[in-house]
Amino acid sequence: VKCRKVCYLPETQEFRPVRENVHPSAIVLSVDEYETIRLIDKEGFSQEECSKFMQIARTTVQMVYDSARKKLAEALVNGYTLKIEGGNFKVCDGGEEHCKCAGCPKRHCKQISIQRKEDDKMRIAIPLDENKKDVCVVFARAPYFLFLG
Repeated sequence: VKCRKVCYLPETQEFRPVRENVHPSAIVLSVDEYETIRLIDKEGFSQEECSKFMQIARTTVQMVYDSARKKLAEALVNGYTLKIEGGNFKVCDGGEEHCKCAGCPKRHCKQISIQRKEDDKMRIAIPLDENKKDVCVVFARAPYFLFLG
């Protein structure tokens, strides 16, 4: 598992319901899961920008982000304590040229820019059924695709 870069550790590592009868189980959110929530939901990064910042693949960001959101929902809906700890990460030392997090306490704040080649275009893939006219409801199992762009 590749080490994931995080800007800084959260100031608060535990959140618990106010009521007295707190469920004994706790949901553990890893520091790298916390960082994806912070970057995507708070700072407004796209998954691609988040992946560049954390120095991991976009598909990994998607997986970590999905896991984090499920854990947050579980804790909120069921009233579990939420702890932020552990994970496979390294904390940014602020000396990296690409430290561009808007909330960076080290004030190395710059807007992330995604480098694109001039000829790169975004293309949209639409999954099609066998008749090549109807949209296939299962993207991964579509026998044909229509590319736009």
